[in-house]
Formats: sequence, C-alpha cells, structure tokens
Amino acid sequence: MSWNLLSIADQKGKIAIVTGANIGLGLETTKALAQKGVHVIMACRNLDKAKVAKASILADNWNAQLTIVQLDLNDFTSVKSFASEYLSNHSQLDFLINNAGIMMPPYQKTKDGFESQFGVNYLSHFLLTGLLIDVIKNTENSRIVAVSSAAYKWGDIQFDDYNFEKAYDKRNAYGQSKLACLMFAYEMQRRLERHGINTMSLAAHPGVSDTNLGKFLPGFVRGLAKIIGPFIFNSTADGALPTLRAALDENAKGGEYYGPDGKNEMKGKPVKVDSKDNTKDKEKAARLWSLSEELTGIKYLN
Repeated sequence: MSWNLLSIADQKGKIAIVTGANIGLGLETTKALAQKGVHVIMACRNLDKAKVAKASILADNWNAQLTIVQLDLNDFTSVKSFASEYLSNHSQLDFLINNAGIMMPPYQKTKDGFESQFGVNYLSHFLLTGLLIDVIKNTENSRIVAVSSAAYKWGDIQFDDYNFEKAYDKRNAYGQSKLACLMFAYEMQRRLERHGINTMSLAAHPGVSDTNLGKFLPGFVRGLAKIIGPFIFNSTADGALPTLRAALDENAKGGEYYGPDGKNEMKGKPVKVDSKDNTKDKEKAARLWSLSEELTGIKYLN
C-alpha cells in the first residue's frame, strides 16, 4: 500500500522519545515527528550536539516542541536516570523510537561490561523499554519501534559468547546486535498480545543510508561511498521513512517490519518487508529475552 508522510494527520498532543535524536536517522525522525505536532524528547548522549540539532529544527519549524534529556546508552545508570526523569514529568508515551546505535567500532565494552554494539544498540534499549513499559501500555494506541538493519543477516546470537571475548569480529557483532533488535520487536509484540495490551511493537530498517554510522569504516570505503552513494543509497531523510511509517501509519499492525522497496532493500520508498526465518524463531527469541533480563536486571511482560 502506498504511504506518504505528507498525508499523515496532525499528531498534536502526542509525545515521542527518539534515542540518538541529534544526528542522522534520529535527527530526521525528530524533524518529521515535530512537523506533525509531536512533542519529541530528544534522548542524546552529547548535550552540546543536541542543542545544535534542536536549534536547526527550530530554525525551520519554530513551533516544534522539543525537549533535550541526556541519555548515554553506554551506561545503564544513565538509562535508569533518563527513565526516572521522564516518568516524573510525563504520564503518557505515544512513541518510543529505539533508534540510536553504533556500527563496527574497535573492540570496546560499555560501562556495564558488554561488547559495545550489543550493549548500546540492543541491551540499553531493552532496559529503557522495560523501565517505560507501564507508561507506554497505559497510553492508548502507543507504539514501540525498534530500528534494525539489513545487517541482521551478518550474525547470529552468540549465546555462549555474546560479548565476543573469544574472538572479536566487528561485522558479526554488529549483525548480532541488529538481529537482537529485530527479534526483540517480534517477541515484544507476541508478549503484548499475550497480555492483552493494545500497544504495538514494530521494526524498521533504513536500507543503506548516508549517516554517521559509517565513521568506523576505512577511509577509502567512506570516500567511495560519497561518490557512488547518491546513486545506490537512501538519503538520511529517506532512510528515516521506514521508521516514521512504523510509528505513524494508521494501517500498520503490530509485529510488522518496514524497509525500502528497492533492490535488496537498499533504497526506495518505505514498505512492509519480510525477514529471514531465524528472526522469527520463538524459542531463540524467548532465550534472548531471558538472557536480556538477566544482563539488564529488569523483568517485564512475563
């Protein structure tokens, strides 16, 4: 079904959290939501960069409702502080956009001791969602959107070495983190339905998009991407459209996954897409959920 952001009705009165809202896909998602009247909580690690991003949005849309709150997904303590501050100020949450991420950095661990991509891209979002689940489920027609990647195909969940301590492969580690995000979205929907909660859980991926995620790639790769990128990649704004469709399409259903409609889902218009069977493995998803609860120290929707 054809979908156009311009046709989406005004969303005034609704609140969204966008993680990583100051740059790349998060910034474009924030711009679009604000344009629709959504009050966006810009959950950002770097407050100075967040202020610059906020000013850039306000320059084009002075009516935008934007609030910056610090969130460092590298640190569970920061995640808990963010959630506590949000809950003390708001009694609804219409859209939780779990967007922020890092891609293929040198091996490093989060402050809580997890391989950085697994910790930042997945575990902190699992924790954040759990801390906010009560306000989410008590908000009518709320949605949780996990931003995954076609790179989920690169890896599997290494239950015996999720921290890649035996041998670090940054590509496989990124794939694991994005597979976990997608499996989480599907499993979340199953659990919401089991509990009779009307919140929807969806997932999206941007295709191949021109964002800051490539900063850890070799220089020659980044240089080549600048030359050929416009022909085969989505712009950052277009890359955000699958996320926006997952959040705003009134015909969307829980458990759906959105991405570009072009060849290999690299670029194009946002449409419902499918994913490989391993992403829908219920036994593996339940095992991942249990592991995530153990690692983050939070249990929910059991």
